[in-house]
Amino acid sequence: MTTYDLMIPTFRQMLNGLSAQLGKAAAYTANNALAADALPTARLAPDMFPLSAQVRFACHQANDAVARLSGAELPALPECTDDIPALQACIADTLTRLEDAQGSTINGPDDRMIDLGLPNGMTFTLTAAQFVRDWAIPQLYFHLVTAYAILRAQGVPIGKPDFVGHMFAYIKTPA
Repeated sequence: MTTYDLMIPTFRQMLNGLSAQLGKAAAYTANNALAADALPTARLAPDMFPLSAQVRFACHQANDAVARLSGAELPALPECTDDIPALQACIADTLTRLEDAQGSTINGPDDRMIDLGLPNGMTFTLTAAQFVRDWAIPQLYFHLVTAYAILRAQGVPIGKPDFVGHMFAYIKTPA
């Protein structure tokens, strides 16, 4: 399996799932007469980022991974306002970028080096394979799970099938 084959379909299916969860959140907001920003500004703990940031960071992780592996300029954090349609638009934009990603630029030697500099000044040096396995995929899932947990904590009626909805394509029907 190539890096592209592992990463791009994973990012697409999980971001599509997040967008669908946000769709249920929008319906929940409307049906319960909540303020438009009630869910996007919700957080699990006072010192954690709100839902809107979790969505932005999930999109950024996908865009950043593609850029680092393809040697492109690193993207800025997506700008999204604190409302559900804008968050879904950020996801849609990221999905378009993932559709445009080329395996020929992402795939390469697994041992090529990636320098991962963080805003706090810390830098990690990893191989491309380590970057995908130990950073890109786990970071995406961290923000996806946190967004899911915020929505659940706020009462949005979602469950595990909403998080792994892509798995229904693999259901084996009994003979």
